[in-house]
Amino acid sequence: MFNSLSDRLSATFKNLRGKGRLSEADIDGTAREIRRALLDADVAVPVVREFIAKVKARALGSEVAQALNPGQQVVKIVNEELVGILGGQTRELAFAKNPPTVIMLAGLQGAGKTTLAGKLAHHLKNQGHTPMLIACDLQRPNAVTQLQVGGKRAGVPVYAPHPGVSSEFEAATGDPVQVATDGLAEARSKLHDVIIIDTAGRLGVDAELMRQAADIKAAVGAHETLFVIDAMIGQDAVTTAQAFNEGVDFTGVVLTKLDGDARGGAALSVASVTGKPVMYASTGEGLKDFEVFHPDRMARRILDMGDILSLVEQAEANWDRGEAEKMAKKFADQEDFTLDDFLGQMQQLKKMGSMKKLLGMMPGAQGMRQQLEQFDESSIGRVEAIIYSMTPYERNVPKVINGSRRARIAKGSGVHVSEVNQLLERFTQAQKMMKKMAGGGGMPQMPGGVGMPGMGGMPGMGAGGGASKKRKPAPKPKKKSGNPAKAAQEAREAELKRTQGAAKRMDGSSFGAGSKDLKPEDLNLPKGFEKYLR
Repeated sequence: MFNSLSDRLSATFKNLRGKGRLSEADIDGTAREIRRALLDADVAVPVVREFIAKVKARALGSEVAQALNPGQQVVKIVNEELVGILGGQTRELAFAKNPPTVIMLAGLQGAGKTTLAGKLAHHLKNQGHTPMLIACDLQRPNAVTQLQVGGKRAGVPVYAPHPGVSSEFEAATGDPVQVATDGLAEARSKLHDVIIIDTAGRLGVDAELMRQAADIKAAVGAHETLFVIDAMIGQDAVTTAQAFNEGVDFTGVVLTKLDGDARGGAALSVASVTGKPVMYASTGEGLKDFEVFHPDRMARRILDMGDILSLVEQAEANWDRGEAEKMAKKFADQEDFTLDDFLGQMQQLKKMGSMKKLLGMMPGAQGMRQQLEQFDESSIGRVEAIIYSMTPYERNVPKVINGSRRARIAKGSGVHVSEVNQLLERFTQAQKMMKKMAGGGGMPQMPGGVGMPGMGGMPGMGAGGGASKKRKPAPKPKKKSGNPAKAAQEAREAELKRTQGAAKRMDGSSFGAGSKDLKPEDLNLPKGFEKYLR
């Protein structure tokens, strides 16, 4: 969503690189470009004014004037102030001392409250809680049914004594306040420690909507009231947020549809305008496309600095520890990296979610946006089909896969032979990288043009404009001396060196033993390396 804002800010900061000192004109020009970028991103005007005033005041002060790298110091200031308008610190749910904790969702119709209720319940369930959903939206057609479907997907019970309406022409008859009260009693009797109440919305703010939401909150004594807002609605986000804050006094904000392509800056203004923190963000349609909102991490994403912490957290939550230990042991024993291992790594990455989102968290992701947009998520499924079409022997010894075997594998997996060839090429790159890492050579830079090691072996990622390996220039031939006697002497010395080198290679003296006496077991090689001497 914030691609355009990130591009504008990155271009602005490029103009500051390499400058040993920033003049007042430089800072004014930078502030002007940042102001334009924020306004174009739909950030509220009062928020932009306050933001620019703080940035300019700090940039003209001593912290930039005395910095060794003034350009980087300005970026640091912008990052810190951006964290400020996004809410400052991470804020999570405050659970009640005496369960159940009551969470009420409020917002306009179409903001995504019902979908979000299922995601939040799934998130809390994974944290060890026992949530229950309560269907109090009895006015929107099929809202109750949608909540029941979401609860089933999340594995969470739904309290829905009233079916609600099934058509826009049908008048609502149930009492949402009574449903909420009865649902709270049901949760207490069944020892649920969290209840999530889905309330009705409107296409616009009106008195009836606010009164109903306020009545539900008062009846159940909600501990947390979350205002759910569509991040793509533009400047109306600020007006709507102010109205709900006055009407129900919400405690936190949830941003939905952050995976959209709208400018979205107005949604980032909500925290600054209302003084209430953004607590969660919905980043897709999937049940797992939901995350805690960290202002500092979001600021880093906007400034194209990456979000490694979120990437690590996703890996820890989804990566198979047994598989990781198995791979670590293979590294320690310096065993071959096989196609089965390659397949396992791909499947582990699939568990972490969308590859585009994961790669977008890497520092400098904006520079590889074209490749990310062209990334084919379905290619990982085709990789699985290709490898599953191989025999166990072929997976362990890929070198035996000749032309006829490739044709058979392609036919069995339903792909073209060229895709099998591409997979084997990428696997060879990954295998070389693993061998170098196992040997202590560090992480090599693989082709792929994305500035991320190993991306050349990633299925679905084009070759891109990656930097190719630079070949060392061939040594220049030594010039012959103009003195005939000296030239003849140099020629004799060169011939003697060639003869001695050939004799040394023939008798194996470089290993300290003759080639006939060489035995693999005498070399004390790591496990699995004997085959390289055959």
